[in-house]
Amino acid sequence: MGIFWETIPVSLQKWILEQHLFFVASAPLSNTGHINVSSKGGKYFGLIDERTFWYHDLSGSGIETISHLHESGNGRICIMFNAFDGPPKIVRLWGHGRVLENGTKEFSDFIEKHNVNIIPGTRSIIIVDVHQVGSSCGFSVPYYDFKDYRPILNDFMEKKQKKFLAGEEKESMDRYWAYKNAWSIDGLPGMKRALDASKTHGVAPIKKMVGPLAPKNGTIHSDGFTLEQVMIIFIIAFVAGVMAATLSPNVLKNAIVALRNQAEGRQAAWLPKSLRS
Repeated sequence: MGIFWETIPVSLQKWILEQHLFFVASAPLSNTGHINVSSKGGKYFGLIDERTFWYHDLSGSGIETISHLHESGNGRICIMFNAFDGPPKIVRLWGHGRVLENGTKEFSDFIEKHNVNIIPGTRSIIIVDVHQVGSSCGFSVPYYDFKDYRPILNDFMEKKQKKFLAGEEKESMDRYWAYKNAWSIDGLPGMKRALDASKTHGVAPIKKMVGPLAPKNGTIHSDGFTLEQVMIIFIIAFVAGVMAATLSPNVLKNAIVALRNQAEGRQAAWLPKSLRS
């Protein structure tokens, strides 16, 4: 049976900080967008208080969580911990996420205030303002013995930083972020710094989805319209406003009916044959 709290209880705080692995889930607002789940390993997270969880967002090929948190009106996020040894347990933290990108004042202030040691490749700090906590049984979660953390990502980023500091401009994190972290798989904007760097350095983004239905970068997913469609809607609305201000009610009504009928593939009976499509 699940148990819920509005804040992270003291009984769970120590257990959370002892974990080696957790999962992050987020999604775009659009019902055609893709839900994302990411696994996070290492001691790169913490609790500020009973309502606030944070973690290092390390560099990688994906940028889904940041894109979803940056999306206007979004910010939904869920953190999940599993007990892989000892008593079974699953803990979820639901809340609103905020992104502190590396290079911003907010990022610098946070790491200084909370004495956070960043590493090469740290691209942001994700803060979760928790509004609901849930604990469930976890009876079916298998046992796993923790062996060690993988050093591959950290080693890769350290080598990349050394090459950049030695004068290899192409190894800069800005170029890496511009290539891989400027856009999400659904075409939502990713890191703001990556978008700026892509313009500054002329870096084209990596293609992340394939096939004819792959979204284009810049698609507005929250309502399902592309930027081009939004412009068309704006123009139609503007023209309709002008017509409403200059035409008589009957003429305006007939014009609206004609547009609607034409959109539905029917001819407007009152139009002369020469004007029918």
